[in-house]
Amino acid sequence: MAGERTRIIDIAEELGVSTTTVSNVIHGKTKKISDETVKRVQELLEEKAYIPNLAGILLAQNDSRIIGIVINNHEKYENRVLEDGFVASSLNALSAELNEAGYFMMVSVTKDWNEIVKIASMWNMDGLVLIGFCEQDYKKLRESMHIPFVVYDGYFGEEAHRICNLMVNNYDGGYQAGEYLKSLGHKKVLCIADNYRYMDKERIEGCKAGLKNESVDFLCIPFAQEERRIFYKKNLRQIMEHTAVFAVSDFYAMELIHDLQEEGIRVPDDLSVIGFDDSIWCKKICPSLTTIRQDPTERAKKAVTILKKLKDGNLEETTVILPVFLVERNSVKKLST
Repeated sequence: MAGERTRIIDIAEELGVSTTTVSNVIHGKTKKISDETVKRVQELLEEKAYIPNLAGILLAQNDSRIIGIVINNHEKYENRVLEDGFVASSLNALSAELNEAGYFMMVSVTKDWNEIVKIASMWNMDGLVLIGFCEQDYKKLRESMHIPFVVYDGYFGEEAHRICNLMVNNYDGGYQAGEYLKSLGHKKVLCIADNYRYMDKERIEGCKAGLKNESVDFLCIPFAQEERRIFYKKNLRQIMEHTAVFAVSDFYAMELIHDLQEEGIRVPDDLSVIGFDDSIWCKKICPSLTTIRQDPTERAKKAVTILKKLKDGNLEETTVILPVFLVERNSVKKLST
């Protein structure tokens, strides 16, 4: 009858499972229940408007099934970090993998490192994935909370309990970019980034190694978009002394292409450009962007698997490095030899 409160027995009968199974899912006792069954029960509980009661129980129990994704709202994103291609593709992949594993995903954006502990404890999270926090003290964060967490592209020197640094092979990606440019006859290449540290440094150093004995320069660009536009105009002559530019991210590569085209410079006829990440927009710009691909789905799968192992205390690795590969499109020109 309309308006009647949904009962556990109603859920059980509709799914063909026992009332004990439904009750155990509600109270988080799911170790002996398959992930598929847990997911079916949770979805029907929500559909039948049982979710308000379920939410309260999830927050009160030891296993909330909530995984927090906390993203660093760095100043270079100008408060639009969720629009970044790498971040968006990472969230999309994590959402699919966490849903498949029967977890809830909660996304938070913050500049304040101290907010992470507050967010995790407020929602009694089962685990965290941290994106964009490169140089923070992860050991200190580990001591402030007891849940497992995975870091995307973090940098910490010593091994830390219940933390995993999930990286891509930044050096090899840069090397592939440099080797590819060299194979096409480029002998004077410019690398651009907003810093020369951590993964950006690894990508640039890799590019230099791939180009071997060719000339490679570095240009440090400003964080703010409007400042970059002015910077490119001011340094246009220096940029055009090179035959190709390797940008440490697709965002910077595509932005540079746009700014160059506004100055009447044709890519790749006048200058070749290569990026890093292979975001969804690489194929949609003109010319389509040659780039180094990192697989967001593979990284998300690893993140979910690792969080489970960290929670059970079964993970020995503290750093996992995933492969990358070059994707050839139309933004790089072969030079005549």
